[in-house]
Amino acid sequence: MFEDVVKMAHVTFTQNIQRHVSCPAVEVAGATVREVLDTVFAGNHQARSCALDEQGGLRQHIVVFIDGAAVRDRTGLSDAVSTETEVYVFQALSGG
Repeated sequence: MFEDVVKMAHVTFTQNIQRHVSCPAVEVAGATVREVLDTVFAGNHQARSCALDEQGGLRQHIVVFIDGAAVRDRTGLSDAVSTETEVYVFQALSGG
């Protein structure tokens, strides 16, 4: 009687990233940041190489927020994603 709840995350790439690669906002299923981003990047290899390094972790200049909090696991991307989670992918700013 109970249906499995499919977790959907709304993923948004900021404009500063989209200047370099097309990454429209999308809703995808996944239980972790890794699962969500893998789904997004399955159809967009250019966005993957922009955001992830050769080992699959976040590049140094990329930061991901889940419902306003920065991901803790930048390498494994194992942070949990819940129903209706907002995932934002930013280009980190640095300088002095």
